[in-house]
Amino acid sequence: MRIGALSQATGVDIETIRFYEKSGLLPGPARSANGYRDYAQPHLERLAFIRHCRALDMSLADVTLLLASVHSQDPAQLASVDGLVEAQLAKVRARLASMQALEKQLVALKARCDADHDAHGCGILEELVAAAHGEACACHGQGKT
Repeated sequence: MRIGALSQATGVDIETIRFYEKSGLLPGPARSANGYRDYAQPHLERLAFIRHCRALDMSLADVTLLLASVHSQDPAQLASVDGLVEAQLAKVRARLASMQALEKQLVALKARCDADHDAHGCGILEELVAAAHGEACACHGQGKT
């Protein structure tokens, strides 16, 4: 199949496919007589594997390690896969905690708005300006010292 068909079948952009080839994640395909890339089923499966890993927010270095482990029977290498996923899970949990903290800050900032803009200025903007001046704000508490 040509690169456009591979792209359509996997949902991976053509330029990304070419990048994966250049970086060695995806082996180069055979070339037809007219010079077009001719991808086969193993390319489609490997690209789908890479796409799935990237959807799990794994780095390209991690994807490379996972690809190297796919057909391995080495217990140490297989254990490294578990460690890799555990490390990825720790990153995701850290981001979740960070996002929850961000949510609390935004809720505190939103609470400064009483929506009666005819009678009052914008409490959100007042808080943001105060923070820009180094003053305490609703979302971050203490200002600069």
